[in-house]
Amino acid sequence: MIKRYDLLEKYLIQFLQDEVYKTGLKSALVGLSGGIDSAVVAVLAKKAFGDMLLAVMMPSQFSSKDSITDAKELCRKFDINYETISIEPMLKAYINEDMSKLRIGNLSARFRMCILYDISARQNALVIGTSNKSELLLGYGTLFGDLASAINPIGDIYKNEIFEFAKYLDIPKCIIQKPPSADLWSGQKDEDDLGYSYKEIDEVLRKRVEERLSLKELLKEGFDENLCNLIEKRIYQNQFKRKPPIIAKISSRSIGHDFLYARDVKL
Repeated sequence: MIKRYDLLEKYLIQFLQDEVYKTGLKSALVGLSGGIDSAVVAVLAKKAFGDMLLAVMMPSQFSSKDSITDAKELCRKFDINYETISIEPMLKAYINEDMSKLRIGNLSARFRMCILYDISARQNALVIGTSNKSELLLGYGTLFGDLASAINPIGDIYKNEIFEFAKYLDIPKCIIQKPPSADLWSGQKDEDDLGYSYKEIDEVLRKRVEERLSLKELLKEGFDENLCNLIEKRIYQNQFKRKPPIIAKISSRSIGHDFLYARDVKL
C-alpha cells in the first residue's frame, strides 16, 4: 500500500507541474478549508511548486474555529505560504433571515471561488481543484463554487482513499480525524447531509462505477436498497455538474459538439 501511494504522489506532482507549466504559468492557488481534501491538494501542490503555491483561507461567520486553526497548522508543518480573507462582510451584505442554510452555503462557496479567481489573476496562477471522486459522482458540491477549478489532482480518488493518502502524506491528525464537513454552516457534516458514511457510499460507488454493476446486481449482492437508489439518483441527476454548459447546436461546427480540440492544443 505504501508503494501505491508513493507512486500516486509522484504521478500527481508531475501531473500538476505538467498541467500548470504547459499554460505558460508557474504558480498555483488552492482554497484551504481546514478539511482533508484541500489539505491533501495543498501538500501535493507545495511539493510541485514550492513557494510558487499560495493557499487562501476564506472563513465566514459560520465557520468553525477549528477550520482556520487546522489550516494554519498544515501551512506551518509544510511551510506553505497563505493569506486569510474573511467572506463575512460579503455574506452580511447579502443574506437575510428568509434564506435557507443551503442557499447560504452555496452562496458562501461561490463567494470563495470569486475571491480565488480574482487572486489567481493577481498572482498569475491557476486555481487547483479539491473535489474528490465521491463528491463529483454524487454532485455533492456547488456549481461555480467549490466544484470550479482549472485542474483537479484528486477528482479520480474516492473519499475513503483520500484518508489513507492523507496518512501517507503525514497530514496533521487534527485534520484526518475530524468528521468531513464543507463547513458551510455551524455543525454541518457531510455524512449527516448524505445520510450514510463515506465508507458505505464508496463501496457502492466502486461497484456501480468501476465494476459497472446494475442496480439489480447491487441489490442481489445485498447492498442497502435505499442507499443504492440514492446513489443511482444522484449520479444521473447531477450529471450537469460534471459537464460544461450545453450549447444549442445551430451551425455546422458547434463548440462542444463537433468543434473539439485538446485543451492544450498549440498553433
